Parts: sequence; C-alpha cells; structure tokens
Amino acid sequence: MRHLLSLLFLCSLVRIASAQSLDEYLVKAAENNPELKAYYNEYLAASEIGNQVSLPDPELQVGFFFRPMERFMGSQQADIRLMQMFPWFGMLKAQESEADQMALARYQLFLDATNNLFYQVKTNWYTLAELEQAIRIAEENLAILRKYERMALIRFESAANQAASPSSGAMASSPTASFSTGSGGMNTMGNQAQGMPSQGKSSAMASPAAMGSTGPGMTDVLRIRLQINTLENDLELLNANKIPLQVELNKLMNSPREGQITTPEPLLPFTMNLEKQAILDSITANNPMLAMYDAELLALESQKRMAKLDGRPMLGAGVNYMPFKPRIQDGMSMGGNDMIMPMITMTLPIYRKKITAKIKETELRQEAVRFNKENTLNQLEISWSKAVRDLEDANRKVALYDSQLELAKQNLSLLLTAYATNGQDFEEVLRAQQLILDFEYAKISAITRQYNAIAMLDMLSAASLTPYSN
Repeated sequence: MRHLLSLLFLCSLVRIASAQSLDEYLVKAAENNPELKAYYNEYLAASEIGNQVSLPDPELQVGFFFRPMERFMGSQQADIRLMQMFPWFGMLKAQESEADQMALARYQLFLDATNNLFYQVKTNWYTLAELEQAIRIAEENLAILRKYERMALIRFESAANQAASPSSGAMASSPTASFSTGSGGMNTMGNQAQGMPSQGKSSAMASPAAMGSTGPGMTDVLRIRLQINTLENDLELLNANKIPLQVELNKLMNSPREGQITTPEPLLPFTMNLEKQAILDSITANNPMLAMYDAELLALESQKRMAKLDGRPMLGAGVNYMPFKPRIQDGMSMGGNDMIMPMITMTLPIYRKKITAKIKETELRQEAVRFNKENTLNQLEISWSKAVRDLEDANRKVALYDSQLELAKQNLSLLLTAYATNGQDFEEVLRAQQLILDFEYAKISAITRQYNAIAMLDMLSAASLTPYSN
C-alpha cells in the first residue's frame, strides 16, 4: 500500500486551521480502509495478467512399442515428438496491451474509490466541525437566556415588593381601632367593615392592581424557562449527533468505533476565484472514471486486433525422434540408425463465422463503453453544476447572515434598552434572541456547505482547489 500515500497529492486537501488533523485522518483512511485495500489488490491482481502472456507450452508426445515394430531401418522402439506452436505475428503484443489496459482501468477504479473515500472523510469532518460550532453557540445562548431569567426574576421580585407596600401601610393604621378593646374590638372591626364600605372597596381593588403588575413579570420568567428547556434539549441532541459521525469516521479509517477523534477547529468562511470552465476542463481531463473508460476502449481495441489475428493460422515447429535397434535378417544385422525428422505444422482457421462474431462483439462493447463514458461525463457535468451552485449559494448566504446578524443584534440591543426602561416587550426580546440564534446556526451551516462544495469539486476533478479565509 505504499503507493497510497502518493495518491494523497492527487486529491485536494482544503487548507484550514485544522488541516493537519484532517490530513492525518486522510492518510490513515487511505492506509487502512478495507474497501480501498480491496480495490488496490484487484489492481495488483490485474497487473499480473500481463506477466501471464507467453507462447503456448511446448507439446511432447512419447510412444513406446511393447513389441518393437519391424521396419526396414530396424526395430523401432519408440516414437518421440516435440512441438512448439507460435501464434501469428503481433498476437502476443496485442495480448500484453490488452492486459496492461485492463490493469490501468482497475487502477483508475482504485483512484476513484480513493477520491470517494477522501470526500466522505472530509464531509464527515466538516459536519463534526459544524456540530462543535453549533454546540458552542447553543451554550453561549443558554448562558444569555439564564442571564435574562435572572433579570426577569429581579424585575418580578421588585414589582412584587412594590405591590406589597400599599397593603402594609393600610394594615398599619387599623390595629389601634380593632384590637384595643379585646373581644369587643372584634365587634368594632365588624361594625367598621359594615359602616365603611368605601374603604373595603378601595382595599379590594389594590390587590388586583398588584397582581396586574407582577403577573406579566412571572409570565416573562416562565416564558424564558420554556425557551431554556427547549435549548437544553437541542443541546443534548447536538451532542448525541456527534456519536454516529465519530463512529462513521472511525470506521472509514477501520478503527474501533470508540476511537478518540480530535475536536475540529471552527470552520472559517472563505473566498476564492472560481473559474467554472477551468474546473470543468479539469474534471474532463482528470476524472478517474473517464480515464477508466479510455483504458477500457484501448483494451477492447487490443481485443479486436486479437480477434482478427485469431483468423490467421498458428505455426508450429518441432522434431520427431524415432529410436531403432538393428534387426537380424538371414544372420545379418540390418539398420539400427535412429531417425530424426524435423516437423512443421499449421492450423487452418477455416471456420470464419466465429471470427466475425468475435470482431462484432468487440465493436459492440466499444460502442457500449463510449455511451457509458458519455453518460458519465454528463453526470459529472451535472454534479459540477450543482457543486458550483451550492458554493455560490453558500457564499451569498454567508454574506447575508453576516448582515442579518448585525441587524438582529442592533434590534436586540434596542429591545433590551426598552425593557430595562419600562419592563415591556420581553417576548420581543426573546424572539430577537432566538432570531440571532437561528442566524448563527444558518451561518455555520452555510460555511459548512462552502467546504462540502469544494470537497465535491475536488473529488470530481481529482485536483486541489485551495480557498483562502476572509
């Protein structure tokens, strides 16, 4: 797998503050991912096919006579033949070319799998970074809401104390009249209650007034506690969402699912000069899938040449050796000289139908590969256009949310000033704070989309598109 490390330079590595950690994970994934190892071993296996191209094995035939055959030259003991067949000129070269091109096609599949793996690692890493930023923002907003809660409680308690002051003053003037005569005083207090209805009415109306001043304050406290509970639940969900992402990243690197993952640094928005046509040209020139189809076309061209050469005869050269023993005839030794006979053989490819069918099959396969390449190129252009659209949209959204955040913070400052002055519109304060939180979430999501779009363009073009941060 030593070639894997060199492939890292073929794939883009977006340079951010946490690039070192991301690069380490990319290297680890390239070295350990089982799917990538499978593709690499398939390439190595295909590269061995070229070493298998050679002449047919020579053929040796040996025949022995259990009883020597009487011939004029003597008694023949055996018949030994050695024959070597030779394919038509250019056949071996065509076979080697076909094997090499098929191995190259496998190598391009391996490169495509590497690009896909790097894309998965990058997008996983960027999503983790987005979650970390979302958690940080949620915790900051939770702290702000708790400050609002304390502020609302202080205002509620202050309003409650102010409402309690008039009732305590009214109670201070009545004891001398009510409780000075003991049990008689109770009758007196009863008579006063009957004799002075205007005082009773006035005291009864003070209590609703006090409740009117403290009721909205308590409503503000409850409303903000509802929002705190919701944000705490969202924060738990964000932390829970990290677990499957960390498991996925570990498994992409073929590591234990509980493996420690470095906390990503915050993603920073960036700008770059996006030359759309140049990127598309890079995709057309460098995408491994297109290169794979080119290799397959060359392999099929070699197969077509092999099919045509199959229609040519194969030549063979050999030797026939026949050992003899002298035979006795009329008391005289006759013959006994061994015979060596050179031999030449040739196949006769007279059945042309199968040759024509092989050629036609190869031509149809070439046409199919051309259509597949054309379709792949169309799909790559579609993916390119979507990635460019996503990047441009993310750039616009980042600028928009920067502007919206500034306005939302100004609005919140005005609402807080108004609330501190007259205690009104606290619901608007909470709504403004939630709006800021939504804009912050949307901004980090847009930044993540920037990086994901760049990662997609990197995967498609097998080239490096390096942005620079604002």
